[in-house]
Amino acid sequence: MNVIIAGAGRLGTQIAQVLAAAHNEVTLIDADDDRVAELEGRIPVRLIAGDACEPTILEHAGALTADLLIATTGDDEDNLVISLLAKRQFSVARVAARCNDADNAWLFDERWGVDVAVPAATPLISLIEEATGATDTVALLRLSKAGVDVIETAITPQSRTAGRALGDVPLPEGTVVATIVRDGQPTVPDPAVRLRPGDEILLVSHNATEQEIHAAFQ
Repeated sequence: MNVIIAGAGRLGTQIAQVLAAAHNEVTLIDADDDRVAELEGRIPVRLIAGDACEPTILEHAGALTADLLIATTGDDEDNLVISLLAKRQFSVARVAARCNDADNAWLFDERWGVDVAVPAATPLISLIEEATGATDTVALLRLSKAGVDVIETAITPQSRTAGRALGDVPLPEGTVVATIVRDGQPTVPDPAVRLRPGDEILLVSHNATEQEIHAAFQ
C-alpha cells in the first residue's frame, strides 16, 4: 500500500513507523525543515520537507498513485485543505483526517474529501484501523494488504522485561518491533534500549498472537 502522511508530529510519526514496519511504502511530509532533518535516518520512510497544502508538494510525494492519505497536522484548516486536494485533484482512494477541535467536526466529511474523520483523542491503533479500512479485528489491527498484525503491549513495573534490553527479549518468529513510545514520543527500537515501566511497544508480526506477545514481555 502506498501511503502519504501529512504532519510529522508525534501522531504522524507513530503512524508512519507502524505502516512502514508492515511493509507499506510510506511518505511523510512536514513543513518544518528542522523536524524533517531530525527524523532523517531514524525512521524507515521517505521524508519530504514542504507544505502539504501545496499541490506540487503532494504530487512530489506521490499523490497520483497513493492508496491512502492521512492528514495529521495540528491545524484543522490545513487538514481539510490537504484532504480536499488529495480527493479532488489527485483522486486518492481513501483519505483520513485528524480533527483537532470538536467544534470543527461537522466540516470533516465528503464535501472536503474526507472519508474518515478521526477525533484527536482516538488511540493510535484505532486511528490506523479506521484510516486503512481494516475492521476485521478489535484488539489487533490487521493490514489486509500486507498480511500482518500490529500488536500493542505496555511495560509495567511488574513486567519481567522492565529494565531489560530490547535485544534480550525473545520475540516470536516473524515479529519485529516497530516503535517504542516513551513519554509520549516514538523512539527508535534499538536493541540496546532498556525497557522502562510506561513504555508502549508496537510490534508487527506475520504469525504471533496477542497472547504470545504478552507472554514475551510480561
